[in-house]
Amino acid sequence: MLLYPESSIPSYPFLPYICSMTTKERVAAIIQYFTKNMPVAETELHYSDAFSLMVSVILSAQCTDKRVNLITPALLNRFPDAYAMAKAQTEEIFELIKSCSYPNSKSKYLSAMSKKLVADFQGKVPVTVEDLMKLPGVGRKSANVITLVAYGNPSMPVDTHVFRVAERLGLTTHVKNPFDSEKQLLKNLPRSVLPIAHHWLILHGRYVCMARKPKCAECGLKSWCRFYTSSLQG
Repeated sequence: MLLYPESSIPSYPFLPYICSMTTKERVAAIIQYFTKNMPVAETELHYSDAFSLMVSVILSAQCTDKRVNLITPALLNRFPDAYAMAKAQTEEIFELIKSCSYPNSKSKYLSAMSKKLVADFQGKVPVTVEDLMKLPGVGRKSANVITLVAYGNPSMPVDTHVFRVAERLGLTTHVKNPFDSEKQLLKNLPRSVLPIAHHWLILHGRYVCMARKPKCAECGLKSWCRFYTSSLQG
């Protein structure tokens, strides 16, 4: 049974109630909405295994998933695993990824990452965030993405979309950096939804709750959105 029927979009008279919702109530309503309206949510990066995912994640820094998906087929056909990529010259990798952002840095990261995978992890992508962060080109957000998507481990990767949407909706409060956002989201969201919650937030931020021109008028979450109700208050 829906706690908040979709037809009951609160108007201004209900604003005091919406503004006074507890975080727990807000979280429950938002999860309920996403569960019904976005039951399937997953990364838009194309990958076939943990290694190809990690390569895609490294390439995706400040680059669109669409562009990455155009680059990876030729790259991974040439260097399908850590052992093959570790033997590649940086210049060879560069030629295959030069259409993405920062190809010089990323070709070096991919080469060094592969060499370390072979040397320290027998060519296998680590499971834990801590081990993943030991690899060149893999920061905390990327490590969280890899362990979540490749292995299904509950985590909360926070990129610019997740950071923005979580704060606007009220899933986080007065956070100053991605790590603070991650900690609040892990505290406020039930563990059972963590494998999909990151995808809910990133996709909502990518296509509805954009940074400059959020589509509030057509957003199904505006009933419980702190950003939207604040705008109604003027």
